[in-house]
Amino acid sequence: MNKHQAIFAMHSSVVTIRGDDAFDADGNPVTYDETAVQAYIDAYAYKEKRQSEYPPITDYLDGIVKGDQAQIDKYIADCLAVKAKYPKVTA
Repeated sequence: MNKHQAIFAMHSSVVTIRGDDAFDADGNPVTYDETAVQAYIDAYAYKEKRQSEYPPITDYLDGIVKGDQAQIDKYIADCLAVKAKYPKVTA
């Protein structure tokens, strides 16, 4: 996610961004907090990194189909390891 995407996501009134300036549909400037925008970008990156490290669900389903409890247990252990490495942040 880049800065412009974060501004659009955080401010529904923004329809245009030119450089670092954001504008509504009437061309009026929209003020945004630079720190909040960066925090939004950082949180999104954290979430994406967390999601990318989970094992594919097909590993679990394959274990179910085969009746392979060891494969199922490994999938669950891998998921728990990701959860421990990247705890959900609540604010």
